[in-house]
Amino acid sequence: MGLCLSNAHAQKGIEIGGWLGTSWYKGDINPALDLTQIGGAGGVVVKRNFNDRISLTSRFNYSKVRGDDQKSNNSYQLQRNLNFESSIVEWTPAFEFNFFPYNHGSQGEFFTPYLYVGFSIVRFNPKSTHNNILTELQPIGTEGQVGLDRYRLVSPGLAYGFGLKYDVTSVWSINAALNGRRLTTDYLDDVSTVYPATGILDSDDAFFSNPSNIDGFGAAGTQRGDNKTVDQYFTLSVGIFRYFGKLECPSISRIKS
Repeated sequence: MGLCLSNAHAQKGIEIGGWLGTSWYKGDINPALDLTQIGGAGGVVVKRNFNDRISLTSRFNYSKVRGDDQKSNNSYQLQRNLNFESSIVEWTPAFEFNFFPYNHGSQGEFFTPYLYVGFSIVRFNPKSTHNNILTELQPIGTEGQVGLDRYRLVSPGLAYGFGLKYDVTSVWSINAALNGRRLTTDYLDDVSTVYPATGILDSDDAFFSNPSNIDGFGAAGTQRGDNKTVDQYFTLSVGIFRYFGKLECPSISRIKS
């Protein structure tokens, strides 16, 4: 263990780390949260520790999410036949709270569960695959959107997570967490309302609006998605962090006999 200093404010410092993991989404094309439809994810986190309980964090993350109606057991989805994938870039400031006192360099306070709550600014861009070619969906207006009526590719959202942190040495630690993002948009997957009127889209674009193989499926005004809900995505992460700051000696009352 490293040398610690007797200073009531010594635990104040910053941590910088990176993480890797998996990501998945919940929305109109994956309403049952099928965990087989996953993608890769990773990010960088900077933490400012105020004391042994509370930190302010800034997270810069990348995730890949996807969904495919053909992987569902739902008969409606199988007939609808939509699919999408999207890269997600986000910035998330959040407050992090340790359930137990946590001090780097301590022999007794080196482990804690924690949670965090904040907000995210998310950039996404749904695409669909046809004949092994990826096509951006937002410019098409698959639900009849034109001009400024098209949904924006940036959305705010609620950020939250629960995890565990463990000191490997006095300055290096491992963090594992389950993270969630609840967006304010229902268009992460490009699916939200109803099928557009006939003739609004040309034949190539109309395919991405309604790729169903069922005759008569997707008539104008019939349900394409559920706009009463918003989209969410989740990540499971494991990260390594480096602490930059003074190490605080535990008080005598904290030292076990």
